[in-house]
Amino acid sequence: VYLEGSDQHRGWFQSSLLTSVAAMGEAPYKSVITHGFVLDEKGYKMSKSLGNVVSPLEIIEGGNNKKQKPAYGVDVLRLWVASVDYSGDVRVGDGIIKQIFESYRKLRNTARFMLGNVDDFDAASDSVDYERLPSLDKYMLGKLSSVLKDVDAAYSRYDYSAVVQSLLRFTTADLSNFYLDAAKDRLYISHADDFRRRSAQTVISLVLDGFAVAVAPILPHMAEDIHLNRKGGGGSVFERTWPTPLEGYPPHSEGTWGLIRRVRDDANKALELARGDKVVGASLDAQLVVGVDDGEVKRKLENLLVDETNDVDALKYVLMMSQINLVKESEVKGECGEYMVEKEDGLSGLTVGVKKAAGRRCERCWFYDEETGVGQGAAEDLCPRCNSVCDKIGFVKKPKGAAAEDGVKV
Repeated sequence: VYLEGSDQHRGWFQSSLLTSVAAMGEAPYKSVITHGFVLDEKGYKMSKSLGNVVSPLEIIEGGNNKKQKPAYGVDVLRLWVASVDYSGDVRVGDGIIKQIFESYRKLRNTARFMLGNVDDFDAASDSVDYERLPSLDKYMLGKLSSVLKDVDAAYSRYDYSAVVQSLLRFTTADLSNFYLDAAKDRLYISHADDFRRRSAQTVISLVLDGFAVAVAPILPHMAEDIHLNRKGGGGSVFERTWPTPLEGYPPHSEGTWGLIRRVRDDANKALELARGDKVVGASLDAQLVVGVDDGEVKRKLENLLVDETNDVDALKYVLMMSQINLVKESEVKGECGEYMVEKEDGLSGLTVGVKKAAGRRCERCWFYDEETGVGQGAAEDLCPRCNSVCDKIGFVKKPKGAAAEDGVKV
């Protein structure tokens, strides 16, 4: 590979080519990569006289005034280099580096969250086989395979900005905003060894394996941190090979889960309307009402209303809303009033609305349930699910009508 600036098209690239062909009968390189020049934030050439020179060392170590010129570290500088289209001239400055730092934080915080939630997970003994995984988990592994293939192909063609975009889109849209948000209920509320929790940890563990290797050429320190903080993580991430086995998971129920994610986006819009009038606060305070007249779409949603695999794929746990109610499209307004998103204004093609959830709030999982505190042996402020978990782990529950000091509030 020859790597030089665009001024070398008629310089080093050409002269070495002519010389090599004349002397050896073949080109001296297999690939040529041309890059532009670094300009300041406004697009001007850097000059000491203009005072607009940006020092790489200052980005890494910070300036004399750390509040104005913080030390971002070498990974942030490398992320900026990888994120720009180097085929033309590129810009750099304080504002641009701050934006890159925010992207870096998103990647790092997502990795930290995942690491924190597999601390008690042993991949050798706790992993759930792919065939037993719920549909949502299979869908996410399909997404992981897809992004690893995209990243691998982008590295092969030296398209580092595509690598960064793929990884940011995956960690932000697919993981943080969707999968990990829905997985919190499984990770925090379930018993430590419950199937629904171990299946989530299985996916997160595999994602961490793929993410660490995929990001390593660009963010070596972050990748090494992830590797060394894994249970049993020894050696170096750079001693590992590309995670080809992780590219083997097939796409799973893309149509169904794509629809669910669009419904979720519409539901969040309706929630904001209800929050504005203080009808609900958190999403778990609400009941989602979905107007659907299409028979096929209705069947897809009905199949996920009640889940057979420990409440993983059930809509209320995926959408994080206490109840889900499917009605005819014409009935949504009567149920929800103005707290709704018409199908013409949303992404799902369905009319979606919210209203106050029915029942009482469970003080452990915060889901509203009409059976909270109901039943023999039930604690006053726990739903049936949390009652069962607390019995399993031996927590002392507050009996009905008891004073706070008579029991431990979970």
